This record gives sequence, structure tokens and C-alpha cells, in this order.
Amino acid sequence: MLDEVTITRAIVEDFMKTFVEYTDVDVAIVGAGPSGMVAAKYLAEGGAKVAVFERKLSVGGGMWGGGMMFPRIVIQDEAKHILEDFEIHYWTHKDGYFLANSIEVVGKLVSKTIAAGAEIFNLMSVEDVVIRDDKITGVVINWSAVELAKLHVDPLSIRSKVVIDGTGHDADVCRIVERKIPGALKVVGEKPMWAEVGEKFLLDATKEVYPGLIVTGMAANAVTGGPRMGPIFGGMMLSGEKAAKLALSKL
Repeated sequence: MLDEVTITRAIVEDFMKTFVEYTDVDVAIVGAGPSGMVAAKYLAEGGAKVAVFERKLSVGGGMWGGGMMFPRIVIQDEAKHILEDFEIHYWTHKDGYFLANSIEVVGKLVSKTIAAGAEIFNLMSVEDVVIRDDKITGVVINWSAVELAKLHVDPLSIRSKVVIDGTGHDADVCRIVERKIPGALKVVGEKPMWAEVGEKFLLDATKEVYPGLIVTGMAANAVTGGPRMGPIFGGMMLSGEKAAKLALSKL
């Protein structure tokens, strides 16, 4: 016999146990797009305790829609090893250009990231950072519904040794630091589409931009002024891989 209250208690008790456990982590990743999830998987496999906070209901960032709602994405040769790590099916279009089903890619990214031990919290927005001795030491979170409804509800805090901004074009965490710590960081803003330059630029742009804060994915290009790339995602995945290595080196 099924009981509705037992179902409710099961969900609330298990979630709250997990949430409390992840109020103190090694790495807090903001944004569950491709670069954030790639970083999360490699970090978890490296032994780090990782929480990913995603503002939206769904994860995957802009990858779901492929190119203009055609569910295909392009990956260059340099990133093939990441597709293989995530057991993502891909096929050759022509030399140096590989295709994958964007919906399968997101599904595999999520599945493998969770299986590696990272915890993803969706519908949670990061509205501020925690700072101690000129170093980012955590993030301040609230329900996305609170943000959308513009309700006056105080947030809660997560402690972390490293924060990764994977919030895409908006570079939300970096913009918080830019706004609240004058002179600490300048968000230049991304440039117009130029896939070849943007993909190369992205790896150099993936770096620690303030003590305790690493930027990855399109947020990295937005911070440092790189071009956008469109529906080619090899650079995003490689950026997540690099961000994980940088974070592990700091732990």
C-alpha cells in the first residue's frame, strides 16, 4: 500500500541529508553546462568533493538545442578523448570534424558526472560569493524561483576551497566579483562569432581569475574578451578538463 506522506518524507529526508553534507565541499561549480559537468566528473574522479549548482530546471546549458534546434553538435579532433571518456557516440563528417547527437551528449555528461560522485543541485542560483582574506571561499545560494519572483528571501551559504564559474555567456560569478570587489576583476565581454579563434582562445582563458575563483567555458571567453564559437563544443569540454586540473592542483 502506497502512502503519500511516506513518499514525501522519503524525498525530503534524503534530499536534506545530501544538501547538508554538501554545504562544505572542495569545489563548488556554478553552472551545469558542458564545461561545468566535464570539470565535475574529472574532479570527482580525482577525489574531490564536488557540488554543481544550476539555476535552471534542466542541465546541459545551450547544448540541448544543438545548432539552431538541429540536435547535432560538432567536436574537433583534440576533444575526441573526452567523448570517449564519457562513452559518447560520435561519427566523422570530414577530416577534423566530428558529429554527435546533442541530446545524447547531455544525457551522457549528466550520467557520467553523477556516477563519478559529483552532486548536481538544479533550480539553485548563486547570488553572491563568500570572501575571506582576499580569497573566494564559497558561494551564496537561493532557490531560482526566489530570484525569478524577486522575493525578499535571505539566502544560504556553501563553503568551498575552490569555486568554478561555468555560467556561460553571462559569467555571473565573475560579474559578482567585479561589482562587489572593485578593481579585483574586469569582465571584458565576449566578441562576435569566430569559431577558430574562439576555440583556441578558450583554453588560455580558462584560468584562475581571482584567488579561489576559476573560470571555464563561455564564461572564460566572456571574462577575457574572446569570440563566441557557436555549436562546436570541443573547446568547452577541453576547458572543463583544464579547469578540473587547475582546481585539483589547488586542493
